[in-house]
Amino acid sequence: MTELARRIKDRLPDRPRAWLHAGRRWVLRTGPIRAAVFDVQDGLDWVLGRRNPLVPPRKLVHGIGSSLDVGETYLRYFRELAGLEPTEAVLDVGCGIGRMALPLTRYLRPPGRYEGFDILRANVAWCRSAITPRYPNFGFQHADVFNREYNPRGQLAGDQFRFPYPDGEFGFAFLTSVFTHLMPADAAHYLSELGRVLRPGGRCLATFFLMTAESEALGAAGRGSVHFRPFDGPAWVTNPAIPEACLALDESFVRRAAADAGLSVAATRPGSWCGREQSTDFQDIVIFAKP
Repeated sequence: MTELARRIKDRLPDRPRAWLHAGRRWVLRTGPIRAAVFDVQDGLDWVLGRRNPLVPPRKLVHGIGSSLDVGETYLRYFRELAGLEPTEAVLDVGCGIGRMALPLTRYLRPPGRYEGFDILRANVAWCRSAITPRYPNFGFQHADVFNREYNPRGQLAGDQFRFPYPDGEFGFAFLTSVFTHLMPADAAHYLSELGRVLRPGGRCLATFFLMTAESEALGAAGRGSVHFRPFDGPAWVTNPAIPEACLALDESFVRRAAADAGLSVAATRPGSWCGREQSTDFQDIVIFAKP
């Protein structure tokens, strides 16, 4: 801001200044305008030679609402909590813009390989164009699964969708911030599909908002940063109009669904979302195993 602009701003009465600030926020939060701003910034990076071909466009990063840096943290979890080896076949359910795939490109080595799918076509398109040509052992597929929050025009029901892979294909699978957007029937079906595509001895790391007596009590005391209300059966939601926007599941339901899928719960790591003082990450982490 120039000195002249700063002086003009400082002389504005309180109410017009508030209007000015609100107007600026409105413009920045408007979808097409914000996307255009991101495109201009990406274009300038390209012109000035600052563009990293393995960094997704800004509008795709903004769409996931999270930093790319989280991938390095989860690679550590994959190794330390689930024993991921560099030569394993890995499945990423909900691959997004590759924030987990990118650090895995530096860890997996042949015969190790990666397959991921996502319900957002633009995310998969970017991963296919940016990652696969550089790392041929990394594949990505689009799955047009219905989700009221992320893919309301999807043609496939979540509780009917078959993962596009053969039985026993993978030694390790993971889902980060996927079960937090799945209704109970869809979540149970996804666990069933994980049980199918994992080979004997396979593991799966998944994140949840798990509703337990402890997390419910902490929430009732106003300790948590995410506030859920009972919705339907084992589901708790923040927005009943769009339950998939943010969803918690009863831990007992998750354990039963996993057992029905032929999976055991090998370990859990509590999250801080409900106000716990000690936690591993923000969401709860569950390690499933296929005997």
